[in-house]
Amino acid sequence: MTREAFIEVLKKEGYSYEMEGDKVVVTDRGDVYLFSLTSLPPDVEFRNRGDVDLRSLTSLPPDVEFRNRGWVYLGALTSLPPGVVFKNRGYVWLDYLLGGYFNRWSGNIEGIDSKRLLNKMIKDGLFKDDKRRV
Repeated sequence: MTREAFIEVLKKEGYSYEMEGDKVVVTDRGDVYLFSLTSLPPDVEFRNRGDVDLRSLTSLPPDVEFRNRGWVYLGALTSLPPGVVFKNRGYVWLDYLLGGYFNRWSGNIEGIDSKRLLNKMIKDGLFKDDKRRV
C-alpha cells in the first residue's frame, strides 16, 4: 500500500493523523479500526489514544511503530520484520503467529516484560520469514 492510499483510508474513516517528515503518525483520540487493510506503507506510527485493530493485515513493513494507549490486534499477520516496534500500553494479539495474546505465550520469561521480549525477538528476526516459527 502506498502512503497516499493509506492517508486516503484514514481520511475516509475519519481518523486524524499528522506528517512528521515522511512518517504518517495516526493521532486519533480513540480506537483505530482498519479491518479491511491487508498491508501498510513504511514509516507509520500509531499514536492514538485507544486500541488498534488491523485484523486483516497479513504483513507489516519495517519501521511501523505502535505507541497507542490500548491493545494491538494483528490476527492474520504472518511475519514481523525487524524494525517493527510495540510500545503500546495494552496487549499485543498475534493470533496467526502465536494463537493469541503475546503476554500469555508460554515462552515468556518470568520477570521480563512480555513486550520487551517481543521487541527483542522482532529485532533479532525471529518472526521475519518463517510463519509460526515460535
